[in-house]
Amino acid sequence: MLKRFVAAAAAALVPLVAVAYAMPDRVVHLVAGVSCVQGTVCVDDSSRISEAEALYGEALSFVAGSIGPLNEKPLVVFCSTESCYHAFGFSNATAKSVGGFAIVISPRGWKSYIIRHEMIHRLQVQELGAIRMYLEPEWFVEGMAYALSGDPRSPLAEPFESFRSRFASWNVVRGNEKLWEQARKL
Repeated sequence: MLKRFVAAAAAALVPLVAVAYAMPDRVVHLVAGVSCVQGTVCVDDSSRISEAEALYGEALSFVAGSIGPLNEKPLVVFCSTESCYHAFGFSNATAKSVGGFAIVISPRGWKSYIIRHEMIHRLQVQELGAIRMYLEPEWFVEGMAYALSGDPRSPLAEPFESFRSRFASWNVVRGNEKLWEQARKL
């Protein structure tokens, strides 16, 4: 009986997972009722699409120019309401990366440095791999995102300020050594 239930559940989930992988913008529309443009920028308030596209474009260019390009443009959902953000299961953070699926921005997160921060996490996954990224020291993962995103807040709440400082020190000591090669040695 349990085997049949597991088989039926798996069979029901396979199409959903396939659609989520192939067309994540359609899945976020189903989850939160957002509208997506070109499969990369989604909003719950269509009057703010220009603002969202500008933030997205600036962050993508910034990360590519200062750290490295993303091989694939990430899907970013810009929520202008808390109910949209909560539809993804988030509440406290200003933004969250959902694995390789999407980046979800809260109403409080519509700031260039926050979008950059999340795109840096996507670049980390790209360069280090999803599993390895989660095995890297937290000071590296978060410290890099805070330090290289140009986040103007100072000081950050702990432990994030310490992570940013530790990454900045490591980055200076790294010198001319390649960033990702050195990161893999941590």
